[in-house]
Amino acid sequence: MYKGNSMFHIVFVEPEIPPNTGNIARTCAATNTRLHLVRPLGFNIDDKSVRRAGLDYWKYVDLEVHDSLEAFIQKYSDHRWFLATTKGSKNYAEVEYKDEDMLIFGRETKGLPRDFIEAYGENAIRIPMSLNTRLRSFNLANSANIILFEALRQNHFPGLR
Repeated sequence: MYKGNSMFHIVFVEPEIPPNTGNIARTCAATNTRLHLVRPLGFNIDDKSVRRAGLDYWKYVDLEVHDSLEAFIQKYSDHRWFLATTKGSKNYAEVEYKDEDMLIFGRETKGLPRDFIEAYGENAIRIPMSLNTRLRSFNLANSANIILFEALRQNHFPGLR
């Protein structure tokens, strides 16, 4: 697996749908962003499964897998986190993103755990949406791409051309 100079981190907590993770993994490989997956996962990421899915870019993904949300919290408590949630009070575009920021997303069907949002909610961000669709949210991979590219834009797309 490639270990590049990550500036930002995308964290998927208990992702359930393989194409969402595959899509953001490709983005992470293309932007030198580290991808964190927090177990349990709704799919396999062993070599055989990745090969069968045709993820030829997987070797370029700077990937870290965590056994639980608690393990992730313990290891990265010194980083700045932004929790992407429809319950966020801040617009994602109003945040000033910095080197090593972690953009955290919950699973497709339930989002981030409520107690996690309550504990770290001062950095809960959201993507503005129509009131007509507020009960739903954007696709997980699309949401991660929207927020990541705002962070990259603010930092002048470091290391990218």
